[in-house]
Amino acid sequence: MSDNSKIATPSPAMPEAKEWVRILAGYRDPNVMRSVFELAVTVGPFLLLWVLAWKALAVSYWLTFAISIVNAAFLLRLFAIQHDCGHGSFLKNRTASDWLGRVLGVMTLTPYDVWRSSHSIHHSSAGNLGRRGIGDVHTLTVAEYTALSAPKRLLYRLYRHPIVLFGFGPGYLFFLQNRLPLGLMARAKYWVSAMSTNAAILIILGLIWHFGGAVAVFLIFLPSTLLAATAGVWLFYVQHQFETTHWSFEEDWQVHEAALEGSSYYVLPPVLQWLSANIGIHHVHHLYARIPFYRLPEVLKDHAELSQINRMTIRESLRSAQLHLWDSKTKRLLSFTQAKALYS
Repeated sequence: MSDNSKIATPSPAMPEAKEWVRILAGYRDPNVMRSVFELAVTVGPFLLLWVLAWKALAVSYWLTFAISIVNAAFLLRLFAIQHDCGHGSFLKNRTASDWLGRVLGVMTLTPYDVWRSSHSIHHSSAGNLGRRGIGDVHTLTVAEYTALSAPKRLLYRLYRHPIVLFGFGPGYLFFLQNRLPLGLMARAKYWVSAMSTNAAILIILGLIWHFGGAVAVFLIFLPSTLLAATAGVWLFYVQHQFETTHWSFEEDWQVHEAALEGSSYYVLPPVLQWLSANIGIHHVHHLYARIPFYRLPEVLKDHAELSQINRMTIRESLRSAQLHLWDSKTKRLLSFTQAKALYS
């Protein structure tokens, strides 16, 4: 077992998870000028790099590809801003925030209203074993996995394999799954969101193809989108899939405890923290999702005790890809090998 268990939960001297909500409410108000600045320093470089990559087609395809790879970082940051729009934390005006989110959703291939609804479900049910299925990484308990037939075990093992989760998964999620309002198919609102986003994406791709040809699509659009999608899926994974995360059954589940104990603090180098819009400070975000991303470091500065909960370095996070099954007895996420050793 990892030593992370020593710091995975708050010490008795700390405020209870529910008490933190009252404390963190003081950080919820966005600064409109700061939000506009953060948007400008993300959209600006993203568009500039797109132009540079386009012009580089006349010089070197390898140079174009390299610029596109760099631009994936700014596309990821645009998704993080869209994420804040979904929580109503980026702008004070909710209507303006939603329309900004919809525009960014075209750039990130994510129907905004569909995503906002499924992400809200994620926040309201994270760590609840009785409410899995929307907005989460499919996770079985040891008992559930043991009860499966051999073919279904194989399918689950394939799904949880890093090549599937982080290789094929991001492309499937953003290019295929996002094209339909899966999980929300019964309401016209979400069909409108998905289809209007799809139409806007097709128009943009058509223009790229018309003026730049297939090479512009395959060397600029696809590399940056796939890499940003992969980074986003990885971040989402390590934010909740770590050894000492929190899962409990419906009757024992408490939303605030699940938020604090079931979300990691992903400690990243300053450049990566900026490019990911501080989303690594995920335990604070889940405790109070209305805090603008640029105020999350302020929370840790003022309340240093929060910086000791569920800390995870990049090196430590790599091990999380080997963990697949929740063990309700030891309260740990285990690898298939660990589960077999404990219960075979």
